Amino acid sequence: MRVPLALLMIAMPLAAAKRPTVAQLQAQVRKLTDERDALKQRLAATDSLQQDLVAAQQARDQAKADAEAARKEADQLKANLKANVSGGDTLLKDLETARRSAEAAQTELARVKAENEELRQQAAATPKEGDLVMLSKEIQPARPLNLNRATPRIKASGLFSSRPTGVVVVNVLISEKGEVLDARLLQGLPGGSPDAKAADEACVQSAKNLVFDPATSKDGSTRFKVWQGVGFYLD
Repeated sequence: MRVPLALLMIAMPLAAAKRPTVAQLQAQVRKLTDERDALKQRLAATDSLQQDLVAAQQARDQAKADAEAARKEADQLKANLKANVSGGDTLLKDLETARRSAEAAQTELARVKAENEELRQQAAATPKEGDLVMLSKEIQPARPLNLNRATPRIKASGLFSSRPTGVVVVNVLISEKGEVLDARLLQGLPGGSPDAKAADEACVQSAKNLVFDPATSKDGSTRFKVWQGVGFYLD
C-alpha cells in the first residue's frame, strides 16, 4: 500500500524533532557529572567519619580490656596477699601499681568516650555560616555566573594537529562569598597528549577566575563553603 507523499512530509519533521539537541546532551552530561562529583565527595567524607568512629571504638574497647586486666591483676594480688602475709610489703607495692594502672585505664576510657561523643555531635551538628559542607539534598549547590566567559578557547599547537576537544571537569573550593579558593583537576581530556594536558591546565586556571552564587541552605538563609565540580566543554 502506498503512503501519500503529504503524510511522509509531515512524519519526517516529527521524527527528527524527537532527537535530543546538543545542548540537551550537554545538560545531561553536566547533570551526570555533578551527581558523580557529589557522590564522590559524600563517599569520601562518609568514609573519613566512619574511619574516625571505628578508630575511637577500637581505642575504647582496648581501654576497657586494659581496665579489666588491671582489675583481675589487682584481685589476684589481693588473694596472694592473704595467702602470703610474709611478703606483704612487696605485694602491697604490686597492688598499688595495679591500682594506678587501673586508674590510668579508666582515665583513657573516659577520654576515648568523650572523643567518640564529640565525633557523633560533629556528625549530627547543624552547619553554620561559612562552614565547609558536603553537597546534599539539604544544600543548594553554588551556581557559576561567568562560566561561558571563563571557558578557555583552545587552539591547536601545530599546523597539522587538531585542537583538543571534550569535557574537562575541575573541582573547585567555593567560599561562602562565591569566590574560588582552590581548583584541582578532577577529569582531564583523554589521551594524555601535550595539547590535552595544556588544555587541562588552562581549564584549571580558568576555574580560578569563576564567580559563583554561593552554596546555601535549602531555605537560602545560610551560605556555606563547598567543593563542587565544574565542567568545561571544549569544542
